[in-house]
Amino acid sequence: MCRRVRLAGMSESCVIDPPVVYPGTPVVLVSSVNADGSANLAPMSSAWVVGRTAVLGLGTEGQTFANLSRRADCVLNYASESLWRQVERLAPLTGADPVPAGKAGVFRTERDKFGAAGLTPVAGEVVAAPRVAECPIQVEGRVVSARVSAEEGVGVVEVAVLRVHVHEELAEADLRHVRVAGWRPLLYVFRHYVGVGAELGRTFRATTAASVPS
Repeated sequence: MCRRVRLAGMSESCVIDPPVVYPGTPVVLVSSVNADGSANLAPMSSAWVVGRTAVLGLGTEGQTFANLSRRADCVLNYASESLWRQVERLAPLTGADPVPAGKAGVFRTERDKFGAAGLTPVAGEVVAAPRVAECPIQVEGRVVSARVSAEEGVGVVEVAVLRVHVHEELAEADLRHVRVAGWRPLLYVFRHYVGVGAELGRTFRATTAASVPS
């Protein structure tokens, strides 16, 4: 039964206890380097950028956290909504062998993540980890901090942004801004894949091409 909380002048709300809290965050495919030099690729949605630093929330049992704790090179590949099927092919895979206890029975080991997902690796320009050619935005970065959170099983990784690549159709003429109208990010909403609608407006701080002084 819903335990309602009455809000003055508004609809009532319910107190719930969701198994996950992903109200709507972009899907990022994180590429990293395994101990043997091969590439690992993993989907995630707990990624935020503040200034020139990306902050990632990762499970500590996964291959990605192990890789980033050992070697700093990585690429954050932002998936478009058209790539959701490739992302889902990656979802049940792990680069760890054997499969970690917390993932046993649900995940399977796969060393060729790119091949399994049908994605194309492209060499990074300033890091050893590969980029994903199909992802419209690719951010090369280097880990500056990797630590275990106070919450069991959660790792927090800080990544310095080094170089940003975008598909040509997303690059504004000034080569500083992304053509927002053409960017269709894949969002992860309570374990569902969702696209975005038309632009609703822009913040007063936006400096996209339409608002850049000529």
